[in-house]
Amino acid sequence: MALEEYKRKRQFDQTPEPPPSLPKKAGHRFVVQEHRATRLHFDFRLELDGVLKSWAVPKGPSLDPSDKRLSMMVEDHPVSYFDFEGSIPEGNYGAGTVMVWDVGTWQPLSTTMVDGKYVPASDEEARSMIAKGDLKFRLSGQRLKGDFALIHMKARRPGSKGNEWLLIKKKDEHVVDGFAAEQYDTSILTKRTMDDIGGDDHSKQWTSSKPAGRGRVKAAWLADAVAKFDKQRAQQRKNEEATASGEDKPPKKTKSTAKTKITSAKSTKEKKTAKSSLKRTA
Repeated sequence: MALEEYKRKRQFDQTPEPPPSLPKKAGHRFVVQEHRATRLHFDFRLELDGVLKSWAVPKGPSLDPSDKRLSMMVEDHPVSYFDFEGSIPEGNYGAGTVMVWDVGTWQPLSTTMVDGKYVPASDEEARSMIAKGDLKFRLSGQRLKGDFALIHMKARRPGSKGNEWLLIKKKDEHVVDGFAAEQYDTSILTKRTMDDIGGDDHSKQWTSSKPAGRGRVKAAWLADAVAKFDKQRAQQRKNEEATASGEDKPPKKTKSTAKTKITSAKSTKEKKTAKSSLKRTA
């Protein structure tokens, strides 16, 4: 998605959001913005090719590998959106309060593991992984750290636009069981709360629909998709472990082996026939 879509959705004479612009040099920053719009959600953004590749994460990112966070890919945002905090007025796209929840740098990771670990990859590989729907990366933020994956889901809900992904924490030294994004309620940049940033009655009266839960996935289509995903990943891990341990596949049957077996079978049959003939003669 290009910045034209970002521009089309906004009226910059009415919103404090920055207009579209391209930076002079490329970077590898990431930002997570808590967004109190119609529903509370978190916007997860990775800087790549001069824009912020963006996903809306309803329950927020997690450091717990058991949490598979539904993430809706949205339009690219300009890099100038990186440190945006403020209130988008009513009547505008995404109306509500925005707070910078976390910032840092990110690094794409190669799909090929070395000594059981993921190693850095190039931007070209990152583009390829996004196109294939399986992006692995490492975050160095103040609240989010370690290895993650964004997986494009094949199963879709009714009326889907095909933009559903899963944001998953990989197992490493940065895992936090039972992690909840809501435990951090201030801006990582300004230390302000959402109400401080909103600064109006509407922001103070706003209440979240429900906090991010730790229970089962309620949507049937999503539960089925996650179950299928888990099964595929488990098999993939087994294959990777087998490759890493140097296990070989069973040798294929060669023509010579097959011929030997056929000859052996014929020989056995001939012996049985000969024994039978001797008995009749006797």
